[in-house]
Amino acid sequence: MDALLDFEECVKDSPEFRLNLDRFESEVSLLETKLDKVMKLCNKMVEAGQAYNAANQLFLSGLAELSTYQKSDSTITNSMNQFNQGLQEVINFHTMLFDQTQRAINHQLTNLCTQFLPQLAETRREFVRIGEDLEMAAAKNAQVSRHKASDAERASHLLLATRKCYQHFALDYCLQLNTFKTQQKIDILNSVFSFIHAQFTFFHQGFDLFRDLEPTMKTMAAQLSQLSAECAVKRKDQENKHLLVQQRDACGEPMVNPCPANEDIIQGYLFKRSRRKSKTWKRCWFSIRNNQLIYRKSHKEDAVVLFEDLRLCAVKSLEHMDRRFCFELLSVQKCCALQADSEQLKQAWLSALQGSIDLAYRERTDTALTQPKEPPPLVCGGDNSPGPPPHRPPALGVALSGPGNQQCCDCGEEEPRWASINLAVTMCIECSGIHRSLGVHLSKVRSLTLDSWEAEQLKLLCVLGNDVMNQIYEAGCSDEGRIKPRPDSPRAEKEMWIKEKYVEKRFIQSSSSGGARHHKDDAGLRLYQAASSGHLITMAAALAEGAEVNGIVAEEEGRSALIGAAIGGSLLACEFLLQNGANVNHRDLRGRGALHAAATAGHTGQVCLLLKRGANQYAVDENGQDPLAIAVETANADIVTLLRMARMNEEMRDSDGVFGAMGDDETFQDIFRDFSDMASHDPEKLSRRQFSRGAEEDEDDRGGVMNSRHSVKKRSE
Repeated sequence: MDALLDFEECVKDSPEFRLNLDRFESEVSLLETKLDKVMKLCNKMVEAGQAYNAANQLFLSGLAELSTYQKSDSTITNSMNQFNQGLQEVINFHTMLFDQTQRAINHQLTNLCTQFLPQLAETRREFVRIGEDLEMAAAKNAQVSRHKASDAERASHLLLATRKCYQHFALDYCLQLNTFKTQQKIDILNSVFSFIHAQFTFFHQGFDLFRDLEPTMKTMAAQLSQLSAECAVKRKDQENKHLLVQQRDACGEPMVNPCPANEDIIQGYLFKRSRRKSKTWKRCWFSIRNNQLIYRKSHKEDAVVLFEDLRLCAVKSLEHMDRRFCFELLSVQKCCALQADSEQLKQAWLSALQGSIDLAYRERTDTALTQPKEPPPLVCGGDNSPGPPPHRPPALGVALSGPGNQQCCDCGEEEPRWASINLAVTMCIECSGIHRSLGVHLSKVRSLTLDSWEAEQLKLLCVLGNDVMNQIYEAGCSDEGRIKPRPDSPRAEKEMWIKEKYVEKRFIQSSSSGGARHHKDDAGLRLYQAASSGHLITMAAALAEGAEVNGIVAEEEGRSALIGAAIGGSLLACEFLLQNGANVNHRDLRGRGALHAAATAGHTGQVCLLLKRGANQYAVDENGQDPLAIAVETANADIVTLLRMARMNEEMRDSDGVFGAMGDDETFQDIFRDFSDMASHDPEKLSRRQFSRGAEEDEDDRGGVMNSRHSVKKRSE
C-alpha cells in the first residue's frame, strides 16, 4: 500500500509533512495530465474506429453488388451472402466495442476527474490562504512588546484562532488528498478492466460467429479447389489453342467448316469493290451460309445478303486487274469483284463458292467440294509462285542468322519465333507475352513468321542481336548474383527477370561517372555522337543507360540524335532511333529537322525512310526553305523526284476526298518501294549526283507518269 498523509504530522505542520504534501500535490498534477492524455487518445481511437466502420460498410456494399453480378451461380451467391451477413455482424460488434470503450475509459475517468479534482483545487486555495494568515499572525504575536499587556493578549488570541482554523483546513485538505489517492486506483483499474472486458466480449462474439460460418467456409474451400482444377484445365486448353492459331502462316488460314449443316461454310475478310467508284475498295467480313453470300461492313452493322441464291451465280478469277488475288462473282442481275489477302485465301474462296453452288444443285452434302484446294505455301515478303517450300520463312531465317539469335534472349529457348523491333532481340512465345505486358514504349514485339518485316528492321536484328544486347543489359548480372532463367523456368521467374532487365535496368553497367544528371547528359551526348557516326552498339548502350531519344544537344544547335543520324547518313541508325520513339519532326534552333538534314546531305535512303515514318515535307527552316527547296538547290535528282512525287501523291489523295481510292497512288508506291529497296540492299546506286540532261529527263518522265495518272483521275471524276 502507498503511504498516505499522516494527520498527526499535519497538525504539527512539520517539515516532513510539508515534503509529503508537495509530493502528493505533484503526483496529483501528473496524474491529471496523464488522465487527460488517455481520454483524448481514447476519443481519437473511437473516431478512427467509427471511420473504419463506415469504410467497412462501404466495402460490404461493394461486395453485395459484386455478388449480384454472380447471381447466375447460386453457389457463389449463397456463399457471398452468408459471408456478407457475417461481416455485417462483425461491423455491429465493432460499433458496440467502440461504445463500450468510450464508456469504460472516458466516462469513468471523467467522473474521477470531475468528482475530486475541482474540490481539491478549491480546498488547496483555502489551505494556502489560511497558511499565509497563520504566518502573519505568528509574526505579529512575536513583535508585540511585553509591556503592552492588552496588545499581547489580542495577538495571542488571534494566533490561537488562526492556528485552529489552519489545522481545520489542513486536515480537510489531507483527507481529500488521501481519499483521492485511494479512489483513483479503484477508478483507473475499473476503467481498464471494463475496456478489457469489452475487448474480450468482442473477440468472443467474433469467434462464435466465424465458428458458425466454418461449415460454409469448408464447402466453399472444396468448391474453390474444384473450380481451380477446372480453370487450370481450361487455361491449358486455351493456351494450346492459342499456340495453334499463333503458328499459322502470315496470310492466315481460311476458316472452312467441313460439316456446314446450317453453319457458315467459310468466313473471313475480303476487299469488296464499290459499284459506283471502281477504284474504291472496302474491307468487309464475308461468309457463305444457306446458299447465300453474306457480308458485314463493320461489327456494329447487321449482315447484308449480297447474293441470295448462289445457284444463279458464276465465279471466276480476275487475272487482268492490277490488284492481286481478285475474283468475281456474277449473277443475272449484278456482279461483284472481291479481293483476298493472298493466293491461298483466294483459292479457298473460289473452291468454297464453287462447292456451295454444286452442293445447291445436287441437294446433298459433298464435303470434298467445300474443302479448299491445297495452295502452294506462301513466304512472307517473297514470291507467291508454286514451288517447294523453304525450310523457314525468309524473315525468320535472316533474323536467326544474327549473333545469338538462335536462342531466346531472356530464357535461352531454341528457335525463337518472336522479336522486339526496338530492342533488336529475338525471343520465345512466353517471353514475348511478358514483353508485350511491358508496353510498346519499352518493347515492340512482332512475329517473325506472321508479321511483315522491312529490310531495315531485319538488318537491326542482324547487326545488334541477342549477344550484343545481352552484353549491355546483362553486363552486371554476375555482380548482382542473379541466375538467368531457363526455358523450363516458371513464368513468374521469367517475368521478374525481364522486368529487372529492361524496366529497372538493374544489370546495366554505367560507362560514365558523376551524379544522375551528369550521367544522363553524358549518355545523351554519346547517343548523338554514335548516331552521327552510325555506331549502333554505342547507341543501344546509351539508350539503355537512360539517354533520352528526343533529347537535344545544346552544343549542336539543339539537334536531336535523329538529326545527327540523318546528317551522318546511317540508315540503320535512323531506323533504330525511330523504333525507339524518336520524334521524326523535331527541329533544331535553325528550324531544320531530320528531313532537312538528309536532303542537305543528299542521303536518299534517309529521305525515303523519313517520309515513310511521317516526316513533314512542308516544314521550312529559318531561311524559309523546305526539304524540296533544299534538294533543288543541292541539285540531287533522286531526292527532288522523291519529294515531288510524295507531294503530288498527297495532293491527289486529298483531291479524292473521303470517298476516294484507299491508300496512295500505285505508281508512287512502286517508285517509293524501289527507292526503299535500293537504299536497303544497294545504297551505292543512290550516290549523290548532279542534275544532268539525262537526270532531268528521268525526273520529267517520272513526274509525267504521275501527272498523266492525275489527269486520268480528274477526267474520271
